[in-house]
Amino acid sequence: MMLEMCKRPLERCFGGGGDGLLWHMDLKPHASGDYSIAVVQANSSLEDQGQVFTSPSATYVGVYDGHGGPEASRFITHHLFPFLQKFATEQGGLSADVIKRAFDATEEEFLHLVKQSWPARPQIASVGSCCLVGVIAKDVLYVANLGDSRAVLGRRVSENRRNIRVVPERLSVDHNVGVEAVRKEVEALHPDDSHIVVHTRGVWRIKGIIQVSRSIGDVYLKKPEFSRDPLFQQFGTLVSLKRPVMTAEPSILIRKLKPEDLFLIFASDGLWEQLSDEAAVEIVSKSPRVGIAKRLVRAALQEAARKREMQYEDIKRIQKGTRRYFHDDITVVVIYLDHPLGSSTSRIKDHCLVDITSAPVDIFSFNADEADDSLPTVI
Repeated sequence: MMLEMCKRPLERCFGGGGDGLLWHMDLKPHASGDYSIAVVQANSSLEDQGQVFTSPSATYVGVYDGHGGPEASRFITHHLFPFLQKFATEQGGLSADVIKRAFDATEEEFLHLVKQSWPARPQIASVGSCCLVGVIAKDVLYVANLGDSRAVLGRRVSENRRNIRVVPERLSVDHNVGVEAVRKEVEALHPDDSHIVVHTRGVWRIKGIIQVSRSIGDVYLKKPEFSRDPLFQQFGTLVSLKRPVMTAEPSILIRKLKPEDLFLIFASDGLWEQLSDEAAVEIVSKSPRVGIAKRLVRAALQEAARKREMQYEDIKRIQKGTRRYFHDDITVVVIYLDHPLGSSTSRIKDHCLVDITSAPVDIFSFNADEADDSLPTVI
């Protein structure tokens, strides 16, 4: 009798070093350096989705933090990047207008899906997703955002020859009404509605329901005809709108990359609820790059455990669904910027000319399958 054992690294066999809700890709090449991605699941259905698309000429990063269900974030993974590439080709390159058109097209396609699903699944009208996208093309960085996922740059600064530090620079806007400026923006757009933003359950929420002011989806807060439909009100949150209270208008930053720009962190708000921009940048700047995204996720989980006077090992034993009471789904992508664009083309050519890395749709199921595959097989 022979036993054929799993030949993969131990934590790939058993789902992230003993945490069956953690998935990670330690290090892969892209045109401007290397990248790392990690996801941990807290909800019964993983509502976060993350993906990286690499080619010799450009790198695309997407972090999609769903709410109300996983449908919107999963939908974006199949539609946004193709729209970006389509419109960029038509207009001769990437631009703010191309990005806005891609977001608009994704929003319209999801609205079409909602209308098709109606009335069999009225609850889909309350499903939405934050959407954070980064693109590096021709030494120019584009960051577009809806919601409160966040992009942070790690930048080297020299006060003198002996004192060199890496400092954070936030590249995205948090569209969350917990931020006073965002709250005032929403209130200014709805001067006739004294209850447009309400402080409830310890946080500020639009109509007492949702914290983010921009998203893909959330159709019932954008299309009054859905919020007033009795069929939706039977299954969803009771709200009656005169006009939209959310938008899919992204904030867009365009910046030329500089030699002192070292790395980028793209992450859903599950990370930023636990770690400050400064703490995340310090971890990346002072740690080995292999597995860096996983290291950030674990640092966030350790902080979540500390707040409950628990240990990280205790958090790892909590099952999906229940785990959401301790922390959110977390998606992290770290992009290193230490190769001039095009200098590493041979590195990606050896790996794969065009490559898409996407996180599993459900970490728990993925790791369960991986563990089953790795069990000894009697021959």
